[in-house]
Amino acid sequence: MANVIEMEGVEDRALKTYAEKAYLDYSMYVILDRALPHIGDGLKPVQRRIVYAMSELSLSFNSKHKKSAGTIGDVLGKFHPHGDSACYEAMVLMAQPFSYRYPIVDGQGNWGSPDDPKSFAAMRYTEARLAQYSQTLLQEVGLGTVEWVPNFDNTLKEPMTLPARLPNLLLNGTTGIAVGMATDIPPHNLNEVVRAAIHLIDKPSSDIDSVMAFIQGPDYPTDALIVSPRDEIKKAYETGHGSIRMRARFFKENNDIVVQSLPHQVSGAKIIEQIASQMQAKKLPMVEDLRDESDHENPTRLVITPRSNRVDTEQLMLHLFSTTDLERTYRVNMNVIGLNGRPQVKSLVEILTEWIVFRTDTVRKRSEYRLQKILDAIHILEGKLIAFLNIDEVIAIIRSEDEPKPVLMARFQLTDIQAEAILNLRLRHLAKLEEMKIRGELEELEKERAELEKLLSSDQRMKTLIKKELRADAKIHGDERRSQLQRVQPAAVIDQNSLMPSESITIILSDKGWIRAAKGHDIDPKTLSYKSGDQFYAAVKAKSNQQIALMDSTGRAYTLPAHSLPSARGQGEPLTGRLNPPAGATFVAILAVDEGEQFLFCSTAGYGFIGAVDQMVAKGKAGKALLSLPKGAKVIPPISIPKGDGVVVAIGTNEGRLLIFPLSELPELAKGKGNKMINIPTSRVASGEEYVVDVALLASGDAMTIVAGKRHTTIKAADQVHYHGERGRRGSKLPRGYQKIDHVISGDKS
Repeated sequence: MANVIEMEGVEDRALKTYAEKAYLDYSMYVILDRALPHIGDGLKPVQRRIVYAMSELSLSFNSKHKKSAGTIGDVLGKFHPHGDSACYEAMVLMAQPFSYRYPIVDGQGNWGSPDDPKSFAAMRYTEARLAQYSQTLLQEVGLGTVEWVPNFDNTLKEPMTLPARLPNLLLNGTTGIAVGMATDIPPHNLNEVVRAAIHLIDKPSSDIDSVMAFIQGPDYPTDALIVSPRDEIKKAYETGHGSIRMRARFFKENNDIVVQSLPHQVSGAKIIEQIASQMQAKKLPMVEDLRDESDHENPTRLVITPRSNRVDTEQLMLHLFSTTDLERTYRVNMNVIGLNGRPQVKSLVEILTEWIVFRTDTVRKRSEYRLQKILDAIHILEGKLIAFLNIDEVIAIIRSEDEPKPVLMARFQLTDIQAEAILNLRLRHLAKLEEMKIRGELEELEKERAELEKLLSSDQRMKTLIKKELRADAKIHGDERRSQLQRVQPAAVIDQNSLMPSESITIILSDKGWIRAAKGHDIDPKTLSYKSGDQFYAAVKAKSNQQIALMDSTGRAYTLPAHSLPSARGQGEPLTGRLNPPAGATFVAILAVDEGEQFLFCSTAGYGFIGAVDQMVAKGKAGKALLSLPKGAKVIPPISIPKGDGVVVAIGTNEGRLLIFPLSELPELAKGKGNKMINIPTSRVASGEEYVVDVALLASGDAMTIVAGKRHTTIKAADQVHYHGERGRRGSKLPRGYQKIDHVISGDKS
């Protein structure tokens, strides 16, 4: 075993123990001294140090502005030895009226904009002083109300908390990320919070419902709407956890939609970008134009021009609320350092109640400090009065004694402080009027002393004073609510197809898988031009607001919006550019998705099932598996099922066999192989010897035409009985000459 060298002052500890303690110490530092606010003044340490340092520099609200660089240098040098950029950003945040509900710093210069809060100028260019609201935090600092602690190098003292006269934690809110915990407290309206605090002072046992009679919800520094239901806001206030939803405010101007205010910390430029990207992706066909008309008079004015006055404005805006930051959700996590010095998630009532305790303690300390000052002043004045009443003897003692102080103390029963005050008197203060002045001061101080003693001995008087001061501050700093609460229809993404104008179009699919759309239903797709080696394959009549379903040779289904297809003026574009079918697969069917319409999905192996066309709708480029194919089988294009009862399936094979059975014998499935419709040995399907040639659906009374080469014959409904049978049978042979079936066609009523 290696020898361990022991050195004085060196501690031998396991790396695990050391790392664990170091990390926990760091965690507690970040939680308590960086990221979380104190319930008393609602400030984080860096904010508190900035505000206190500015007050020490005499940068009050009625002083001149001073370069921010000088202020930040003072903060870093005396109280906050961290990065200058982070410290300056904290100062900027307190000065931005669009970030802080009640700004604490009054800035001059470029302090950022709502579009880009971090576009503020460097601190060497900006100037700052404290805002008037800061007085509610600093007014009582020198009145014995705060606990002073050493700064980082033990050369100065700084306040542990500021003696806030208002619950700043709720008024300005805060956000912060510590280690293992975070905080997100929304701002509130000053008048509402003051009324709620006064109510709690009068009725300490009040519940959240009675408090919410005064505080409707958060009040962000924006005119946007708060659209969270009251129950959600109440739950957030009760538990300290939740979320708040904000929605932009808009109005109609002629045919335009004008957005006049945005949710908190949402950039107008970002909104323009989000809407423009949807327009470029053809997801907002009902919007014709978008522009930003914001200026100095109208800080937010985003104009959306619909394509026509038939566009449903409310429906369009609900879509935009759902897909852009025009509606935004803010987290609520009221995690705060309490009066016990510990972080904890608190409810709204707990925060207000605890702040009232803090405020009561602050007012008590202030009153006790003032009372002690008065008692000291009275004590000195009483000594001076004794001196004036015995002025000749006092003068004689001072002139005759080498040490007059102890003689004066012994002769007139004075204290050391009183004797020192008498000895420090100037000759000009020995006038007769000075005695009258002292008596007047004594009378006033005794009166104030009596009032303070009554205050400190009565809880009711203390409550009355706190309420009076709250009302006075609310009168100076209070304002109307900015973020109005409103019940609204929930935001929802609108189906893009429903937003499209319903125009008749014909979708053409070529043999090589090229697709295009032509306006109208009267076009002959066979007359269109095709690329060399390509030709017409299939077409479907649809509406421009429909979805188009496609099926490939492997049985996979795909969906494309009809309005997104290229115009038939050209030769279209290959489907493989939009979809990702399996290698070697070709497209065999094209359908218009009509809600509720049913189709027969089947294969040449003689298996099939009934399914809704809606089941073909697939989101991704890779589509989805719909029809499973046995070995050797191929897809038969889906067949639309006619309305009514008594529909039968007519299925013919290359062996000249025909079977007719009721459609009702087939199951309705979402996907799969389906059930056996006609009996074809699996081995013959796999080898390609026998397979289904065609399938037709006949409504009750329909005739049926069999096409075999150039020959065709029509079988009336009454003559079809010969081919009727149970599903899954082999079927009956057709007459000689018609056994090489090409098509089975349903005809007119016979």
